[in-house]
Amino acid sequence: MTVSYTLKVAEARFGAFSGLLLRWRGSIYKLLYKEFLLFCALYAVLSITYRLLLTQEQKHIYAQVARYCNRSADLIPLSFVLGFYVSLVVNRWWSQYTSIPLPDQLMCVISASVHGVDQSGRLLRRTLIRYANLASVLVLRSVSTRVLKRFPTMEHVVDAGFMSQEERKKFESLKSDFNKYWVPCVWFTNLAAQARRDGRIRDDITLCLILEELNRYRAKCSMLSHYDWISIPLVYTQVVTIAVYSFFGLSLVGRQFVEPEAGAAKLQAPLEPGKEASAALGDLDMFVPLTTLLQFFFYAGWLKVAEQLINPFGEDDDDFETNQLIDRNLQVSLLSVDDMYQNLPPAEKDQYWDEAQPQPPYTVATAAESLRPSFVGSTFNLRMSCDPEQHLQMEASLKSDLPAPAMQTPLLGRFLGAGAPSPAISLRNLGRARGTPRTPHLLRFRTESGGEEAAGRIDEASESGGESLEP
Repeated sequence: MTVSYTLKVAEARFGAFSGLLLRWRGSIYKLLYKEFLLFCALYAVLSITYRLLLTQEQKHIYAQVARYCNRSADLIPLSFVLGFYVSLVVNRWWSQYTSIPLPDQLMCVISASVHGVDQSGRLLRRTLIRYANLASVLVLRSVSTRVLKRFPTMEHVVDAGFMSQEERKKFESLKSDFNKYWVPCVWFTNLAAQARRDGRIRDDITLCLILEELNRYRAKCSMLSHYDWISIPLVYTQVVTIAVYSFFGLSLVGRQFVEPEAGAAKLQAPLEPGKEASAALGDLDMFVPLTTLLQFFFYAGWLKVAEQLINPFGEDDDDFETNQLIDRNLQVSLLSVDDMYQNLPPAEKDQYWDEAQPQPPYTVATAAESLRPSFVGSTFNLRMSCDPEQHLQMEASLKSDLPAPAMQTPLLGRFLGAGAPSPAISLRNLGRARGTPRTPHLLRFRTESGGEEAAGRIDEASESGGESLEP
């Protein structure tokens, strides 16, 4: 069963993720504890062998090998290779989930388009949607171990009600070397065409709509089959696995706490008295390599995530619940095309019938949300400000056809200074100087304090006879 913890992280609070660390089912501890214990045991064996069983000369040789392995382990680009691989696996995992066929759209179209309240109409609608469910069962049976264990033979599919005995005989009589999940889809199209000839489907447009929805449904069945057939290239999976195993194989030897390199003390510069203690602490001899164990936990756990997600149709804790999806699809689809066919509640006036701006009520727990203003845009309340005296000067200059006074916008004024002219006014004056025809337009300003608007008339080049302004 899929491990869901969505409700636990619905709110960002202190220790929200920390509470998830204590779970066992579906956790990294459950996936990794065997490999982790094996790594610890091998490390302990090498450490005991080095400390208790080797001679001094052998220890010296082992220390040289350990330093070489430690340097070599750093040459493996483990983070890059493993990170890219896991990203590819996660994207593939989600794409496989979105390819699982769901009959929701198809059942709504069938319920609305295949008519008849008699037994023949009911049988027709139920048979059409049953064929669609049968196609999904057949394709899931070929990709999911859970579904195959539930329906190991076609006889089990017949006993479950997805197929009749006559349909099974027809199905098995068709000889093909490939997966025959598409056969119920062909039955669906033939039955829909027969319903159109009998008048159960009233026009060709509706028939095309039904067949289009069926093709989308069949396409998802096909994608599941292709995802099962075409895997991530084996060479990439092998490269990632070898990289991880090689890194920690070298770490088993290279991360041992061995004697310092010969001659290091002679080459080292004399230390000050206050730094002798820190130098001694730098050569600690620890029996438990904490950082190495954490590194193993992260990298090997990363590889385990990819191992679990690369095929989500197995029986791991986080694999897809395919059997529950089959049960859900059959139940809701039959309910939609049968019990709900033309079974409508009476149409009534809603409680906001006479309200121009309906406002649903809030509970006490959500009352604060009703006080928040509606979002209408980030620049909705932005206003261009200007002094009232400049408004009057502008209006006077426009009437007398004199050069416009210097104006500035709030932002440009900080950089251009108080006497810098407004770019828009300068362009308009340039048009006047060239003798272009002028068309009056109304120019409005709003005071910074929110007072009344001042209006003036400006002249600019008309589109019909004006010249283009060049920079």
